[in-house]
Parts: sequence; C-alpha cells; structure tokens
Amino acid sequence: MDFKDLATVAGKPGLFKVLKPSRTGVILESLDDKKSKMVAGAAQRVSILSDISIYTTTEEGAEPLQQVMQKIEEEFEGDLGLDSKPDDAELRAFMKHILPEVDESRVYVSDIKKLISWYGIIRKEMPEALAPDSEEEKSKD
Repeated sequence: MDFKDLATVAGKPGLFKVLKPSRTGVILESLDDKKSKMVAGAAQRVSILSDISIYTTTEEGAEPLQQVMQKIEEEFEGDLGLDSKPDDAELRAFMKHILPEVDESRVYVSDIKKLISWYGIIRKEMPEALAPDSEEEKSKD
C-alpha cells in the first residue's frame, strides 16, 4: 500500500484506505481499529494523500507530504518528542526542524496537527509507506 491508496475526507477525522470506485463515488475503509466502510460521494471532498503537499518558500513552492513524512520517520522513528498537548510555538518549531523552508504564513498550526496525527496513523497501520526506498522503486517502474 502506498500514499496513492490513502485518502482523507473533509469533515471526517483520520485517514481512509481507498478500496474501489462505485457508481456513486468511492468506497473507503477507515484506518483505525473499527475498519468501518463508507461511500464518499461527489458532495464530499476526498483528497488522496499522494496529491497533498506542504507549502515551502523554495522555487518549487511545495514539498510532497510523503517526503515530509519520510523525513519525520528518518529523524524521529516514531518518537516525535512533543508534549501530549503541544502549544503553537512548539508545533511551529517542530515543523521548522523537519522542513526548514516551510512557508509559515501559509501552513497553519491546524495543518501541523493533522500532519502529526496522520503520521501516527500511517506509522501504526502501514509503516512500509514511510520507508525511504518506496518512492524510488515506484519511479523505476
């Protein structure tokens, strides 16, 4: 499984595995212990994780989410060193440490909280997606 197989739904917490398309939308399965299934229709905003990037001040303007999460995994290996309820300054410092060229005016604290939450889910449910060689193998095909 890869980032192209994972999605987030606006207004719903957590991440979902894309199972297959249906006539009315796409069938998703939650990446939690419940493994509940749902059909996300055209009215719901579904975003595939491989299409999500984090704004930067570099020439490209963004860093793919998968690369950012791989950097987090390389650096911290699951232990992020954050308090249970980190304040905004601590979250911004964490983001600046991981991605020094982050565009702080366009990346909000809520985005950083989502990133940390999603990282925890992916690390628990599919740690193979955080391996640095998974993207290299994909580009060889």
